[in-house]
Parts: sequence; C-alpha cells; structure tokens
Amino acid sequence: MNHPATVVPADTKSFADNKMLSRKEGRVGYVIYNNVEKHNAVSLDMWEAAVGILDDFRSDPNICVVVVTGAGGKAFVSGADISKFEKERSDEAAVKRYSSIVEKAYAAFHEFPKPTIAMIRGYCIGGGMGLATCCDLRISTEGSKFGVPAAKLGLGYAYPGLKRLVDIVGPSFAMEIFYTARQFTAAEALTMGLVNRVLPDGELEKYVKDYADTIAGNAPLTIKAVKATVAEVMREDSKRDIARTQALVDACFKSNDYEEGRKAFMEKRKPVFTGT
Repeated sequence: MNHPATVVPADTKSFADNKMLSRKEGRVGYVIYNNVEKHNAVSLDMWEAAVGILDDFRSDPNICVVVVTGAGGKAFVSGADISKFEKERSDEAAVKRYSSIVEKAYAAFHEFPKPTIAMIRGYCIGGGMGLATCCDLRISTEGSKFGVPAAKLGLGYAYPGLKRLVDIVGPSFAMEIFYTARQFTAAEALTMGLVNRVLPDGELEKYVKDYADTIAGNAPLTIKAVKATVAEVMREDSKRDIARTQALVDACFKSNDYEEGRKAFMEKRKPVFTGT
C-alpha cells in the first residue's frame, strides 16, 4: 500500500472487447463489468479479464482498496451469459473448463489481499451474487435485487460458492435463496446480512468512494492483518495458520505506523501511514 498523499491520476483501461473496464482513482481501483446491453452478464473472457485486472491492482502499491461494480445503472452483474452456454457449457468437458475458469476468478476476488467492496445497483443475480459474496463488503441501492435462479435452470452449485454464501448469511438463509430461486429485495438482503449497507440510489457512488477512501487512509498493516486473520477464522480448525496471523500482528506493533498512530493520537492530528 502507499502514503495517503499519493494520488494516482484517474485512468480507464478496457478488456474483453470493452466488456470489462478498470480505473484507478487515487488509492482506489475499480473493476467494472460493462456488458450493459445484457445487464452485465459475464462470459469466460470477461472472467479471465477480471483476473488480469486484479493482478494489476495487487501489484500496484498505490492501490489500497478495490471497488467492484457494474456499468449502466441497471445491474451489478446479472449472472452468466446464457446466450454463450451452447459454446461454453455444452458438454461435460466444456462445463468442467468453464467451472475451473469461473472458480479461479471467484478465488482471485475472495483471496485478494486488499479490501474489496461490491458496489451494487440493480440486478445482482446468480454469478453476480457469487461475485458479491467474494468481496469483503457489499453496499447496495434500495432498488437492487438479489437471487440465485439455479433451481429454475437445473444448474448445480459447487461447494466453494455455497460455502462463501453460508459464511455470510448462514445456512438457513442460504437454503432459502436456493430453494425458492426467487429475487430478494435490498431490504431482505440487509436482514439476511448479505449486504452491509443499503442507500438511496443517488447516494451510492459518493458513499462508496468516501468509504473506500476512509479504509485506504487507515494503517495498511492493520488492514492486512485483519483481512488475513478473518480468512483463517473461516477455515477449518485443522487448516488454520495461526502462526501467520500472529506474525502479521507482531509486524503491526514493530512498524513505523504504530509509532505514527500513537504520536498522531497524542498530537490530535490525522496520522500519515506509510505501510512500514
């Protein structure tokens, strides 16, 4: 991560025939699904492009937080591009390849070392729900809709995706989402714990930008330690690396940022963290 004073000039890059966009604004990176005419339905090349965008954000020390969103104002991500199923998921081998690529993309989001925020407006359906549950925080508009229509399409959902959903909403709500295959309102999603905040439509971008900037301004080593430790908490007992989490905590106390934080508190000023 970086000094808070660092400002990266805003720039936008396009991938996957312009259906995926990346943008950098200060210390915040944006992953934007841009298949607007299909409510941001996702094809394999879009998933692959998303992984590439995340790789860039991971290696950029100026980027501290990543916001994931959809273009067009009507959808976050509406799921898989069903029009491409005949090509991408037509037989057993194709289904396995498709699933492997999609799960690699989900894992790239879920295991991303920096904080991630899903900024949701409109439809968050199927694969969109899967993507949102891979992010650390989910903030939506009041008119957003959530659902997984797998039971209406005869699709199966593998363990990793279901576990991520259960970890967030619990088993009963997860089963309700899948059993009914219906669309849920933002208010229902908030009750389930699926989203962290629900906002009026016109307030979403500013709220998320301010939220991301707030996170980016906090001590990077603390954020890193918390994210890594929460990930270990969610693992099975036998697979937890407690030593790693303690090493990250120890690094916080040995850091220049810990000294800076204490001094800033005593001097009643905003701290300037460097990630060292």
